[in-house]
Formats: sequence, C-alpha cells, structure tokens
Amino acid sequence: MSQELNNLFSSFQGLKVLIVGDVMVDKYIFGKVNRMSPEAPVPVVDASVFEARLGGAGNVALNVHAMGGIPILCSVIGEDAEADDLRQLIKQAGLTDRAIMGSAKRKTTTKTRIIGNNKQIVRIDHEITSELDYLDTYYMEEHFNRELEQADVVIMEDYNKGVLHSLNIAKLIDNAKKAGVPVVVDPKKQNFDAYKGCTLFKPNLKEIKEGLGIGGDLSDDQSVREAVAALEKQLGNAISMVTLSERGVYIHGQNEEHFIPAHLRNIADVSGAGDTVISVAAMCLARKTSLRLLAELSNLAGGLVCESTGVVPIKRDLLLKEATALNL
Repeated sequence: MSQELNNLFSSFQGLKVLIVGDVMVDKYIFGKVNRMSPEAPVPVVDASVFEARLGGAGNVALNVHAMGGIPILCSVIGEDAEADDLRQLIKQAGLTDRAIMGSAKRKTTTKTRIIGNNKQIVRIDHEITSELDYLDTYYMEEHFNRELEQADVVIMEDYNKGVLHSLNIAKLIDNAKKAGVPVVVDPKKQNFDAYKGCTLFKPNLKEIKEGLGIGGDLSDDQSVREAVAALEKQLGNAISMVTLSERGVYIHGQNEEHFIPAHLRNIADVSGAGDTVISVAAMCLARKTSLRLLAELSNLAGGLVCESTGVVPIKRDLLLKEATALNL
C-alpha cells in the first residue's frame, strides 16, 4: 500500500471543514403499489418503511466525517418540527449543530420522497427559498466568523434555498481569504457569478453551461477548456474543476490542466455523488495535494458512491484501497 497515500489519508484525521449553505432533511417513504386509488387516478402506496437522512450540505458533512474530518455545519433553518428532526439527525451522526441558527421566519427544508415498487411516485417539498433577511444574514455571518478561526478549509454548498445569496457570498469569501482559509464552492445557477475570488469552483456540465449561458453541449475537450477560461475570467478563481458525468472530471489551475477519465462502474444511483466529490476535493486542497491527485481522488470517490442505491457517504477504507490499487 502506498505510504504517500496512507500519509495523506491519515492527515485527513481531525481536519476542520466549515460547511456553509443549505442543510436539509431527506425523508423517504417506501412501500408497494398494488392498485389505483378509487378517489383519483393515482397509485395507492402501502407504506412499510420510513427513513430520514441528512441532505444538502448535511450530506457533505457526512462525507467529510467519513473521511476522518471534523465538519462544522453553518446554516439557518426554521424553528419547526422539521428542525427538531434535523438536529436529531446531526447528533445521531456524531456531528455538532452549534453553528446552525433557528429562525421563526424560515422553514427547515425537507424533501419527502414517496417510493412505490422502487420507483419515485412523488416528491413533497417543505421549504422557503427566499433569501435570508438582513438580521438572519448578520447572525449567520457571526456564526461563520467564529468557526472560521479554527477552520482548515471552507465549503460553500449552494442549493438555491436562500442561505447563500448575493449579499453574503462575497463577504464570507472575503472573510475566509483574510483568515488564510481556502474556499471551495459547489454552485447552482442562481448565484453562479457571485463567487468571485474563491479558491476552487466545482460546477457540473449543466451548471457551467447555464451559468455562462453557453448554448453548445461541451462534448469535446477544447469546448470545455474554453468554457473554463471564460469562467475564470468572470470569477477570478484559482482552480476550476468541472465534473463531466461519465467522461470524468477536468481540472485547471496553477498553469496546468488534467482530464481525468471516469472509471468503469456498475452505476446504481448518481444521487449525492457531487457532495462526495466536493468533500474529498476540499480536504485534498486543505492538505495541499497536487491538482492531479485532488482530481483523481475526487473523481474516484464520486464514482464509488454511485455503486450504492440512495445518497450514501464515501467509505474511507474502500477509497484508500482502490486509490492504492490504481497507483494514484
């Protein structure tokens, strides 16, 4: 087993990762469908299993924790029954909720998926997606700054639920830069151009096309290069890493670039793969690995979680074993 990889994985232990953004609860109701409702043309699901999991930025925290890091979630949620569920899930996972603020003006984002015969029948969303008001923004920034003092890296996890918005993104990045803490961003379309000056920006193909208003399909290497050049001109970020779905990832920065092909996998579910990629990338960045190794490990981790059904965090030992076998 590679001693260099062993040393890197050991160095992840205790790494403090400050994750700011939209944390949510993913609820699942599983059951069987044997008939249609006599009341409306909809299936009747005979529910048998009820599950609740950490979602959004919470899943990023689970991945960081699985890799040996210490994740600190910073967010604003509601003061509702769903908030109680969320805090309970955080504590059950062995994490802290000390930087999560409750607000009577918000709802705790909760997505309830009803699954019948292994197919999603409907999803019910309980949320408020408007931007945080001035007061909630101020108090969240206070939580962020307090945790920033001990952080090794910041992940900004944006799901367009209003926690991150045009008025606080620039300030949070600026505070982190002043503290000498690198900032990794997992964006969505709405605030795409607000993350100026971040360290590493990680859009997927859909996000970079929508964010830059590109009409083409970015199906060849040169079009990806040109899109990233436009991105870096707009944002001034140091590193760009674009996930290319089944084509792997592209990373550019520090006068170098790498196209990392995807590994052949038995894909069961791609849900949550982006959360795994950003978690591993942030931890590698904090430990100042090479860009190639950062991209290789992140790409490998994202592929591994796709072999499991549902949103699951990476298995650290399995990632290390596969990375060693591939001589990364």
